[in-house]
Amino acid sequence: MSLNFYQDRPHSCSYLTDRLARNIYPDPLRPASNALYSQLIQYGFRRSGEHIYRPHCPACNACVPVRIDVQHFIANRSQRRCLRRNQDIDISIKPAEFDETHYALYQRYLAYRHAGGGMDNPKKETYLQFLTSSWSDTAFIEFRREHQLVAIAVTDFVNDAASAFYTFFDPQLEKRSLGTFAILKQLELARQQNLSWLYLGYWIGDSAKMRYKSQFSALQQFDGQWRPFDKKVLKNQ
Repeated sequence: MSLNFYQDRPHSCSYLTDRLARNIYPDPLRPASNALYSQLIQYGFRRSGEHIYRPHCPACNACVPVRIDVQHFIANRSQRRCLRRNQDIDISIKPAEFDETHYALYQRYLAYRHAGGGMDNPKKETYLQFLTSSWSDTAFIEFRREHQLVAIAVTDFVNDAASAFYTFFDPQLEKRSLGTFAILKQLELARQQNLSWLYLGYWIGDSAKMRYKSQFSALQQFDGQWRPFDKKVLKNQ
């Protein structure tokens, strides 16, 4: 595949304060498609709305693409407790489209997690522009407890893999570790569909919000090629 890439201008980093970030994007004149994304995600790219991107910062390599080997993943003791704690939650797969109850949960989640950060008052248009695209194979996985919506896992499906795009949940149920539970259930779904990988986006050692990803077994990191995740090596880079 021959494809040109373009880099944007420096902008404030979304993950690490006081740092500037830059991304690269595939040629905007080439229409995005799930087939194209299926190839690029193998090289550390991610989706945000309609756009496919990858961090490419000249003075920083903190964003490390990671994925889980689905067939070799084994839940640890803490993750097994999480599964037991949430065994009263029912799961169903829904189309990636607007739903008023989904949107209300998203608003509550952002108001709690990102208060005052510019994301805590989303509009319906920006909500859909961020989570969905016209070309991706995306599903909204609902998590309900006694018919009450408690979480949504936005999941992209590509060739031989699923990608955990974004999860939002009821902030009053934080002790249930619904973010971890969502990943565990996405792993179950990927295994049921005989998929090889679950992509988790980027691991960032200096970001508390991103460090949790290293708690999953059978984790791989990408640094030009996929290899077993090694936190010690990354810290010394």
